[in-house]
Amino acid sequence: MPVTRASAASDRGAPALSRRHAAGAPSARGLLFTLLGELVLPGDGTAWTSAVVAALARLGVEEKAARQALMRTAAAGWLTAERTGRRTRWRLTRSAERLLTAGAERIYSFAGPVPDWDGRWLVVAARIPDRERRARHVVRTRLSWAGFGSLGAGLWISPHPEREAEAIGVLRDAGVAAGAQVFVASRVGLGDVTDMVAQAWDLTGVEEQYERFIDDFGGREPADVLARQIELVHAWRRFPSIDPALPGELLPPRWRGLEAARLFADRHDRWSAAARREWQRLNDVG
Repeated sequence: MPVTRASAASDRGAPALSRRHAAGAPSARGLLFTLLGELVLPGDGTAWTSAVVAALARLGVEEKAARQALMRTAAAGWLTAERTGRRTRWRLTRSAERLLTAGAERIYSFAGPVPDWDGRWLVVAARIPDRERRARHVVRTRLSWAGFGSLGAGLWISPHPEREAEAIGVLRDAGVAAGAQVFVASRVGLGDVTDMVAQAWDLTGVEEQYERFIDDFGGREPADVLARQIELVHAWRRFPSIDPALPGELLPPRWRGLEAARLFADRHDRWSAAARREWQRLNDVG
């Protein structure tokens, strides 16, 4: 869960988190990162192996997979192991604390459409030769992750001028900054803005995922609040990565993202205390 919408930790030399895991990959490691951010970080930053295994088992993760996820996360620099007899307690590294704190802020503050938009667009023009495949991949994936939409080869737009520094960082990392142009502009026509937005972003696909989220979490109270809380946060993690948070006037009528954001806030507030008590019980047992 990154500091910006990019996937790497902000400081040089820190471990990197793949976009797949940052966006809530449906895997043991993806669920582990959600557990670390939602339950371990707000506590003392530690977790016994047995507690992690027990919590992930409630989500259908087998013990072997849970233990492998812990080992791989530690090998990547996010956890350190502390041995107490035959037991192992895992502690978040400082890089993990920074990453998870920033990720939590991003997840919990994400509420969909941008209010009070002034009509300005951030435009990135970067024509990259086909032979420079790595540069093309870096620009495409990281600008998409940052919420930019594409209007064609080498032309990206965002209604968030404040992301200028992030866009420039992407171009520099890709090694194409020298030939690129970045500017803030106001649209004056000629085509329909609705058509432009539809070309740049797959809002239909995003809304379909919001509808699935509403269907999944709009029902009755769960029997296992700990597991359900982890599932809730894990499912919500993807939306800051796939929803460009467009201003309301650029969205389709009755945008379901608003309903989904309200549902997430309600369920998270309602379940949080009980989920943390249950996690503390598991972690106290060790």
